[in-house]
Amino acid sequence: MRTLSDVDPTTAATLGGIAGLALGGVALVAVRLSDRSTAAEAPAPADPPLPPGVGEVIAVLRSSGILVDSSDRVVNNSPAAVAHGLVRGQELVHPELLHLARSVRRDGVIREAELTLQKGIGEGRLVVAARVAPLGADHVLLLVEDRSKAARVEEIRRDFLANVSHELKTPVGGISLLAEAIVDAHDDPEAVERFARRISVESTRLTRLVKEIVELSRLQGADVIKDPTLIDVGACAQDAVERSRLLAEEHRIELVTAVEEGCEVWGDAELVTTAVSNLVGNAVAYSENDTRVGVTVRRGRPGLVDVSVTDQGLGIAPDEQERIFERFYRVDSARSRATGGTGLGLAIVKHVADNHGGHVSVWSEQGRGSTFTIELPAANASAPIEPARSAEPARPAEPTAEPAEPAEPAEPAEPAQPTGTRP
Repeated sequence: MRTLSDVDPTTAATLGGIAGLALGGVALVAVRLSDRSTAAEAPAPADPPLPPGVGEVIAVLRSSGILVDSSDRVVNNSPAAVAHGLVRGQELVHPELLHLARSVRRDGVIREAELTLQKGIGEGRLVVAARVAPLGADHVLLLVEDRSKAARVEEIRRDFLANVSHELKTPVGGISLLAEAIVDAHDDPEAVERFARRISVESTRLTRLVKEIVELSRLQGADVIKDPTLIDVGACAQDAVERSRLLAEEHRIELVTAVEEGCEVWGDAELVTTAVSNLVGNAVAYSENDTRVGVTVRRGRPGLVDVSVTDQGLGIAPDEQERIFERFYRVDSARSRATGGTGLGLAIVKHVADNHGGHVSVWSEQGRGSTFTIELPAANASAPIEPARSAEPARPAEPTAEPAEPAEPAEPAEPAQPTGTRP
């Protein structure tokens, strides 16, 4: 057997080198495996802790509270932020808010802004007031308040002022021109008489417009019914019908009433009469000749008194029905002006119902007519009042000439609204 001393020195040196290389490779592999294991076991850097109590405060905010970290990731938010579509997952949805957060993080200066943001994927818009401030060294807090309703109210106010100016300008301008015409035609009695009649028409229209503007302003005030009295709704309806009888006879429109006895409410009799009169006048103005307008007063749902005005007029298109109670809105502007309508009648009806704790709704179908229904809390209600239904009421059957009992609704519930913006 040969020993190491018997091996040639050159061969021995070669074998030693190979062994050394093998051992070095094994050691290198072991070191790398050890490094990988250490790296895998090392914990990821922890997120910066939230300031104490911030999470609890954000959770109870009614407005939208959003907390973002240094990487623009949402780490906490109130439920309202999700409900308004400001936060999705851990991201701010709107780049306008993200830009504000980054600007505050960059210089530490608190910023406030009013923004108009896209609502969802449609054309809807969300008007918000945003206040953004740094919170600690690593977070930025956004407080976002929804002001869409306030913006809508302000828009309505501007439209109202613009419409009032326009509506007043028309009869005033007409009266001025007619007065000049009378001066120029002073030696023509027939022309003077014709222009004087036109002045009378325009002055009547102006008087009516001013009266309804004042009435609407009063109804929008707080506590307008200071001394409510017990009123007979049937008597109010009969009075309202008489106010429109001459106009109805001119157009050969039959006015039919069906009044159930004992329908009483607490409120202002003149306001209730005005509301019903507006509905009846509208029904007459927007009906064709030789048709019928029915007025029904009866006990409706438990604890309520219903006043319904039904016509056989033009009806209202579905896309118009949500706007007819807006001030000055007219479905058929040309017809409304021809009949002397101001576009305030239905707005007044709505406010009268609201101020009496009631509700006004409408059923309408083009070519078949419309039914407007005012629901008021009954004075002698023995059962609790049911909340207003979300669905529109069914159209009631037309009253007969001398009904014993008002007929039950004849058709299934359908959406509805008036035959044009009533006077």
